[in-house]
Amino acid sequence: MIREIMMILFVTCSTLASQLLVKRAVTQIAMRDPVPAGLQWLLAAMLSPSVIAAVCIQGIGFMVWVVVVSRVKLGMAFAISGSFFYLLIALASWQLYGERLNTMQWAGIALVSCGVLLLVQSGRGSA
Repeated sequence: MIREIMMILFVTCSTLASQLLVKRAVTQIAMRDPVPAGLQWLLAAMLSPSVIAAVCIQGIGFMVWVVVVSRVKLGMAFAISGSFFYLLIALASWQLYGERLNTMQWAGIALVSCGVLLLVQSGRGSA
């Protein structure tokens, strides 16, 4: 199960990286044109090197995800990935963008993570 959890962590990190790249791209677009709209905005986003890189990274993550769901129950794999993702995206957005979560939001992430831990622990004995 350790190998599968490492693959899930990889998929989660690829999703995290792609989301951060998209955030970077749209922030850069907004700096160039404070009121982007319609087709102009869509083309700028689609042609952004950061968005293109995000799509490539997400594609690699998807290929690994296909392997994960062939080996692990979908509900369990998704819960583990979600728990990692919520924690990592909160930390990354704090470090990179100065975004902060309040105590209740951190408590929510902790509760989700504890629930996932219970899910994984209870699922070890079943296939």
